[in-house]
Amino acid sequence: MKVKIHTLFQYLLETTEAAPEAIVGFSLSQSPRLGDFLEDLDPDLPLDWNNRDFSGLPELKDHVIRQAGLTGICTAGDVLITAGAAEANYLAIMQLLEPEDEIVIETPGWPQAEVLAKAIGAKVVKVTRREAERWHLPLGQLADAITPRTKMIFLTNPNNPTGDMLDASELEQIVKMADRVGAWLLVDEVYAGLEWEGPRAPSIAGMYARGITTGSVSKALGLQGLRTGWMICGDAGMIRDAVILRENSSEIMNIMGEVIAEIALRPARYVPAMEKARSEGRANLAQMNEWVAAQNGLDWISPSAGLIGLAHLPEGIDSDPFARFLLGDPYRTFLLPGSAYDQPRHIRLGVGGGAAVNLEEGLSRLSRGLRDYARR
Repeated sequence: MKVKIHTLFQYLLETTEAAPEAIVGFSLSQSPRLGDFLEDLDPDLPLDWNNRDFSGLPELKDHVIRQAGLTGICTAGDVLITAGAAEANYLAIMQLLEPEDEIVIETPGWPQAEVLAKAIGAKVVKVTRREAERWHLPLGQLADAITPRTKMIFLTNPNNPTGDMLDASELEQIVKMADRVGAWLLVDEVYAGLEWEGPRAPSIAGMYARGITTGSVSKALGLQGLRTGWMICGDAGMIRDAVILRENSSEIMNIMGEVIAEIALRPARYVPAMEKARSEGRANLAQMNEWVAAQNGLDWISPSAGLIGLAHLPEGIDSDPFARFLLGDPYRTFLLPGSAYDQPRHIRLGVGGGAAVNLEEGLSRLSRGLRDYARR
């Protein structure tokens, strides 16, 4: 098995040393500081593993169940704490897929599942979200893509990178599709809780016996550096298999990540933190919508949830050369080209980071870059 680099990560690696002065595409909420947690940290905490449970701190798992809306539906035994949602996705895909299995994925979508499936030798079947349909997942096409050979369906909800939302009724339809062929249904919910239109969708682990919910503290809470996420699944064998695979990779969670995440998810902290993230996200989204409307030839479907969306570039502009052009003087601005999501005529815009990200300056530089690039 050889895992090949995907375009998104390759671009990040190639531009690490660019030292941009502005970012238009911030994909997580403003990050707290370590000092915000010091009062609740025990200075005598041993820097060993948690010494209590290989699957994660019990109180942290309780918080995960609560924030996912699964209290009374799932138990702490259904939760595995992982090194971010990325590791949770990795553990599920690597333990469940075998060569020649089929996995149904969405495009545009988070590319991790495709990269891993190809490394395993599984067949990837894509269902296309279309801008003309406001990036909504075409359920009819999804139903046609699922066959008796389908081992897994991988989705993101809210969708990464368009911000489209599947509601409870649509998820119920997808569950029925998966159940007809006995497929696993893995839904990455890293942007759950940041809904701009309508309520949070139910977590798939509470809707389906083979449903797997993955999530993390990275996006909505801005705690990406903790590398703390989770997998929720009512199938005890799936959780045990994931623990076994993790024993041969990261082995255990880092205690500081677990402890700080547990503090962050305590209701007294979590509720105001989410209110702040939603307030700041709404403010930046309103600013972004106003800016996009004023740009000649640029358009986007404003995300229904989450902190990122895809903007369609003016005619004649390709995302890859434009993104690299924008990194140079005098713009010194970073954004992610849509080619990272198989959308080369698009760029990813983000509304995360709160006021600290100085979105106005980034958008001003992006406006100049668009005008100058078109005149070349």
